[in-house]
Amino acid sequence: MTESELRRLSPTLAKYLDEYLFCCGHTQTFGHLGTYVRGLLSDLKRKTCEPIALKAGTPVRTLQEFLRDHVWSFEEARDHFQEHIATLFPRLPKDDLGKVGLVDETSTAKTGDKTPGVARQYLGCLGKVDNGIVTVHIGVCMGTFKTLLDADLYLPKEWDADRNRCRDAGIPDSVVHRPKWQIALEQLNRAKKNGITLDWLTFDEGYGACPGFLFGLDDNNQAFVGEVPRSFSCLALTRQGQRPADEVKGQKAEDVVRSCVAFKSQAWRVLRLPRQSQEDQVWRVKAARVWLHSATGWSENSYWLIWASNDETGEEKFFLSNAPADASVEVLVRVAFRRWNVEHCFRTVKSELGFTHFEGRRYVALLRHMTLCLITLGFVAEHTERLRKKKSGSNDGAGVRSDGRSVPKLAETSARHERSAVSAGCHRLPPAPERYRPHLQEAKDSYRERTEKTATPSPKTKKTICY
Repeated sequence: MTESELRRLSPTLAKYLDEYLFCCGHTQTFGHLGTYVRGLLSDLKRKTCEPIALKAGTPVRTLQEFLRDHVWSFEEARDHFQEHIATLFPRLPKDDLGKVGLVDETSTAKTGDKTPGVARQYLGCLGKVDNGIVTVHIGVCMGTFKTLLDADLYLPKEWDADRNRCRDAGIPDSVVHRPKWQIALEQLNRAKKNGITLDWLTFDEGYGACPGFLFGLDDNNQAFVGEVPRSFSCLALTRQGQRPADEVKGQKAEDVVRSCVAFKSQAWRVLRLPRQSQEDQVWRVKAARVWLHSATGWSENSYWLIWASNDETGEEKFFLSNAPADASVEVLVRVAFRRWNVEHCFRTVKSELGFTHFEGRRYVALLRHMTLCLITLGFVAEHTERLRKKKSGSNDGAGVRSDGRSVPKLAETSARHERSAVSAGCHRLPPAPERYRPHLQEAKDSYRERTEKTATPSPKTKKTICY
């Protein structure tokens, strides 16, 4: 984005946040929500309550209480955010892969033992076992548009076993230890209820290694292409195509692709996968149908097992898909390699929006912080996509990283608009049942009308920032 584009987005950000008024019990609480979001968009090095409050001229304790104690629902905010993203897809450029869901987790190193869910566990951010928290996410990409949709805390077993410790951290008794793949399935179902239907879902081998996750996707009629470990248990289809007997043992995926006739008789297909900011990747691919083996026996249906090899890097990857037998292998491979989009979202939300800067000891405050980061990332993704369509394909500035100096103009200008809106003081809003449906629908309709009339910025202004 350019500096002039960011300035023009100031009133748009204010209108975007207006949709979340119904989530708050008081107008003053809604004002603090705007302050927090604009703090996440600012150039502060540390985006916690104290620096955000000091920059906005708000008492530090007040913003801390907003995150921890004020009456507002992060669940309603998250659900409305997903409903808003669902309305965007018809307006995005068509993509032959459609909407690709992205399941992954991320981690944050934390010292001490008071942060909700903190424990010694594997942290991907460090590549080793250390003290920190892990959060599970589902995201979506369509063409060049990409954003995260949901966030949940992974609660380790030792926390679940100590409910007094959980209560001290404000963790409800209903929040218990669950495998990460179960959290991901719940997030997928929640997104569907909020109007987001995915054409595909992709994930890494941490989720692909769990037959329960794969069968859960089948039960939800969700098409997927996900990575599985080389030790994944399966068996190639015979010519008769009969399901193996229960006493037959499975083979490792790496042994199946090297020994079974279905793979050995194939010639390699060479696929070139374009990337936005790096050279194209070239992979050699073979694929065949297999049966899945789990603790409960053999699967009722067969699946695609895809073997991908990269001569340049020496990598080997194994993907599994429940796509029909007549599906294009090239399409399946392209879906599988779209997973990089979730890594991009993690980098953006961590480095630019303060996702890992949370400092607190309360569960609700952590979930509220993560939800506001999602809402902010969605705003950036939406308007980056809108502005990208106004630039020519040869405009290399779309890939220039920003120093962030123009972001405070967006935050500060919108903050002035917000302060004037709530300057009359704190007013209690009507109870949620009275205001939720009619007022929310009215806000949605008004928002659509306003965004359709948004002025088009000039593509000739100086390039300063991009998403």
